[in-house]
Amino acid sequence: MKRTTFFITGTNTGVGKTVLTALLARHLRERCVNAAALKPVCSGDRADACALYAAAAGALTLDEINPWHFRAPVAPLLAARREHRRVALADVLAHVRAMQKRFDVVLIEGAGGLLSPLGENFDSRKLIAALRATPMVVCPNRLGAVNQILLTLAALPRSASRRARVVLMSPSKPDAATPTNAGLLAEFLDAKRIVCLPWLGVHFDPEKALKNPRARRTLRALLKPRSGVSAERRIFRLETGDWRRSAETPLRQESFERTP
Repeated sequence: MKRTTFFITGTNTGVGKTVLTALLARHLRERCVNAAALKPVCSGDRADACALYAAAAGALTLDEINPWHFRAPVAPLLAARREHRRVALADVLAHVRAMQKRFDVVLIEGAGGLLSPLGENFDSRKLIAALRATPMVVCPNRLGAVNQILLTLAALPRSASRRARVVLMSPSKPDAATPTNAGLLAEFLDAKRIVCLPWLGVHFDPEKALKNPRARRTLRALLKPRSGVSAERRIFRLETGDWRRSAETPLRQESFERTP
């Protein structure tokens, strides 16, 4: 089976990338998909990496999930320099590619926004391009989201931008823009590439969150392949539990709308 790599990036730091990555990891592994979640580079603390470790039920060690971590709560590039260390693009790519050989689905969480510098002369955009990953752009569903998402999509390589998915994270207190953002974004990109994840509470727990039917439907829609017979289509068949459908058979809408 051809491997599939999703890169979870965001419009800023603290927008919900870890929540989404942890949810996807738990969701896939509960359905017996051989999936792993990585946060290759982080700074400040390792809370995000620890959340991914817990969500993936020990599929990888903490150091495999997060090989490069730095103490200072600033951009990873600066945090590494303060410790007289260096993160090279080639080393990060080598680590991710080793994981791609072990898992059918690799989820990679970036640090900060798309263009936040992760190491010497590279950011999440360069990783996405080098890995040919499918981007998932995470943004809080509030006033300003449309501008932030369109700027992020414009900054992606053209081929990556065309296959990117957008995840609007519902806030605890919606504002006037919350119910309208998805519709407005659909004037600029395919509505099927936009999903809204419901508010999952202050104390996030992937196992409890996946009991929410809306959350499960959102994840299935997010993982649904967009066109053609691809690795994503095969992963989707595993994830939905449809083991019998051949690679050439079109997917039906109801296959991802049903609730277990």
